[in-house]
Amino acid sequence: MPSPFELRGKQVLVVGLARTGVATALFCAAKGANVTATDARTETEIVEAIAPLRTAGVSLELGGHRENTFLDQDLIVPSPGVPADAPLLQAARAKGVTIWSEVELADRFLKGRLIGITGSNGKTTTTSLIEHILRIAGFSTILAGNIGTPLISCVERTNDSTIAVVELSSFQLELIETFRPNIAVFLNLTPDHLDRHYKLEAYGRAKARIFENQTEADSAVLNTDDPATTPLAPEKPHVYWFSRKQRVAQGVFVRENEIVFRHNGEEELVLNLQEIPLVGAHNVENVLAAVAATRLAGAGPSAIAKGVRSFAGVEHRLEFVAEIRGVRYFNDSKATNVDATLKALDAFAGRILIVLGGKDKGSDYTVLQKPLREKAILALLIGAAAEKIEKDISGSVAIERAGVIERAVEIAGHAARPGDVVLLAPACASFDQFQNYEHRGGVFKKLVHQLERQVAGITSGRG
Repeated sequence: MPSPFELRGKQVLVVGLARTGVATALFCAAKGANVTATDARTETEIVEAIAPLRTAGVSLELGGHRENTFLDQDLIVPSPGVPADAPLLQAARAKGVTIWSEVELADRFLKGRLIGITGSNGKTTTTSLIEHILRIAGFSTILAGNIGTPLISCVERTNDSTIAVVELSSFQLELIETFRPNIAVFLNLTPDHLDRHYKLEAYGRAKARIFENQTEADSAVLNTDDPATTPLAPEKPHVYWFSRKQRVAQGVFVRENEIVFRHNGEEELVLNLQEIPLVGAHNVENVLAAVAATRLAGAGPSAIAKGVRSFAGVEHRLEFVAEIRGVRYFNDSKATNVDATLKALDAFAGRILIVLGGKDKGSDYTVLQKPLREKAILALLIGAAAEKIEKDISGSVAIERAGVIERAVEIAGHAARPGDVVLLAPACASFDQFQNYEHRGGVFKKLVHQLERQVAGITSGRG
C-alpha cells in the first residue's frame, strides 16, 4: 500500500454527507485536518449526521455549495453519489486541487491485504461470500466498501494480517490515483449508470481502473464468459479466469457439475454444483469468482467448500421472503439495472408476477420482452420509470400500473395462484420513492409479512 497521506494541517473538503461522507469527514478530522463538509441538503434534512461532525470540529456548509470553498482546499473527497464531472469539482481540478474518492484516501492508511470486487451485477453477493469463506478458513477479515460500510471507517481495525474484502463501484474507482488491490475481481459488464457515465465504454473504463495500479505480484480475476470484460484484462498482474461454460487455462471452471481450480497445470476439485445454496446460474458465476479469489488468498479447497455450503446469501439479493397459499415471494431489490433483472427472471421456471420500476438510469427495457413473454404472467409497474417501462415491454406480458409498492403487493396477493412467484426485481434505482434499495426491499418484505399474517388470521378464523 502507498505511504500514508499527511492530513494534519491540510484543508480538506468532503462533499456529500451520507454514510461515506460522514465517515470520511470524521476520519480526516481525527487525523488533524481542517475539515469542511458540504451538502446540498439543509440542516433539518440531515440532522442526525450533524452532531458528531460538530463535536469533531468539522465546519459545515449546508443547503448548497460555494465555489470559493471548493477552490480553497488541499484535498476534496466527494461522496460516491457526487458526479466526478460536477462543475465545482472541475473548477477545483483546473486549479490543481487534489480530488480523490474515499477508497483512495483509505487505501493510503490501510494495513494488510486488499481484495477488491467490481462488476455490474453480483458484487455484493460475491464480496460477502469471499469474506465469509476467508473468515471460515481462519483469516482476519473486514467487509467494507460499496456494500454499506465505508472502507475509511475500518482503517483503524486493520493490521498486517488483515484481509480487507471491498466492494467497489465505478463511482469509487473513477477517482483513484494509487489504489491497488492485491487481488482484483471484475465479475461482468452490462449497461448501468448510463445516466452518469453516458456510454458503456466509459463505464467499463471506470471499472477497469481496479487493475490500473496492480503489479506482477498481484492477481486479477475475470469472467471469460463475459465478452465485455475479456478485452479489459490487464497486462501486469497474474490473470485468472472463471467460467461456467468452458475449461480455462488458469482459474476456476465447471466440469461435469464439479467446480475445479486450475493453477500452473494442476487441477483440484473444490466442490459440487449441487452444494451451492444460492439459486440462479448467475450465482454459480459469483461462486466461481469467490473460489478463485479465496484460493489465491490462501484458503484451502476444503475450507472454501465449507464456506460456500454455509453461506446464507445476502439480504435483498433473490432473498426468499415467504410462501403464502403456495405463492413464493422473493426480494431482489438490489436488481437496480436491467441485466440484474434478467438474471433474476432466469432463476425461476416461470409464472412470475414481477414488480418493476423506480428511478430510470438511462436503461433500455426492451431486452426484457423475451424473458417476460416466456416466464412472466404479470408486470406490476411502480415509480417514475413506469411509463417508459410500459412502452418498452408492451405486448410481452400483462401490465398493471400499480404506482406504489404497497399497491403492487396488494394486486399480486390477489392475482397470484399456488405455484406462482412474486418477484421484486425493479431494474431501476430506488431514489424516486425510497431512501435506497435496502429501504425498498425492507418495505416489500414488511408488506409481504403483513399479507402473511392477514392470510394466517383468515385461515385460523375458518378453523
